[in-house]
Amino acid sequence: MIIQPKTRGFICTTAHPVGCARQVRRQVEYAKARPAVRGPKKALVVGASTGYGLASRIVAAFAAGADTIGVYFDKAAEGSRTATAGWYNSAAFEQAANEAGRKSFSIVGDAFSDEIKAKTIDLIKTEFGQVDLVVYSVASPRRTHPRTGETFSSVIKPIGPAYSNKTVNFHTGEVSVATIEPATEDEVRQTIAVMGGEDWQMWIDALLEAGVLSEGATTVAYSYIGPEITHAVYREGTIGRAKDDLEATALRLKEKLSPIGGRAFVSVNKAVVTQSSSAIPVVPLYISALYKVMKEKGIHEGCIEQMYRLFADRLYAPGETPVDDKGRIRLDDREMLADVQKEVDRIWTELSTDNINELSDIAGYRREFFQLFGFETDGVDYEADVDPAVDIPNLR
Repeated sequence: MIIQPKTRGFICTTAHPVGCARQVRRQVEYAKARPAVRGPKKALVVGASTGYGLASRIVAAFAAGADTIGVYFDKAAEGSRTATAGWYNSAAFEQAANEAGRKSFSIVGDAFSDEIKAKTIDLIKTEFGQVDLVVYSVASPRRTHPRTGETFSSVIKPIGPAYSNKTVNFHTGEVSVATIEPATEDEVRQTIAVMGGEDWQMWIDALLEAGVLSEGATTVAYSYIGPEITHAVYREGTIGRAKDDLEATALRLKEKLSPIGGRAFVSVNKAVVTQSSSAIPVVPLYISALYKVMKEKGIHEGCIEQMYRLFADRLYAPGETPVDDKGRIRLDDREMLADVQKEVDRIWTELSTDNINELSDIAGYRREFFQLFGFETDGVDYEADVDPAVDIPNLR
């Protein structure tokens, strides 16, 4: 079939297997071309099929030479419906890992469930014995608690008064003002339950209890802070409360892992184009302005560049891993440079529908959004007939 992008708001409902594979190969080649990282040898990545999770798995395998297990929730193609982008990404990763002689396995299912945790532990015992790195990079709008059965839904809302600021329809380039009503107490509670640290801790508790974490094992989860522009809807809103919980969890896990000499970190990464970030009002417009500034200064990074720097310059660099006063790794250091933020602020005050193409990198944002799903990728013939059914090697 000929596969074209079909969008509904900030969601693309189709994905292109050839384009996704080419995007993964680009990241693999980047990791292979960089100096080798003296890092993990057996890695588990929970949330491994897109974004920072996928990039983490690629860096672990192709820069550090690690064998990996990826856990993710994605769907295969069915009839005329394409598979999800994460399915195609993972198939391409597994193929590249096989070609490089790396051991790798995929588990598809609900990472929040006890069943998938048990299945993963059994696979570690059978194939790896133990793992020395656990990356937690789960992004989901909902979570069903494995013990209580309650299903939680996250929301993107401010806490306190209603919030209004500029936003953009990145498909059309129309700049408007969005007003978001404040969250209720229950919405805050549910967002923390979905996006906070409870499930991360459940994973580490289960892995510890099963004895499948090696001496000195490291675990890391990902967070974001961002500029003042986005604070009301992000860091000081419902998502921010969840990220606060995630960061508090890291401190608890550090204590839990101390008997085996283990480490736990939250890495605060820079803003990048993801399906999740596309759903947050204000953020796509901010990223469009940020990308223009950082590209002009020659300091722009995507997921793979960030994750290579995390492994090479932070987690596995000689000596102590540098952290801020709250114990967090700061990979957003270039985004938050004073001269970068000053220029973004200047652009922000002037942005409108009439000048968005000149003042921001909205075209780059739009292109990267479609590339998440395998579209607008150089070297791909989108008029060619392709089979949407792709098998994932080493799927368990």
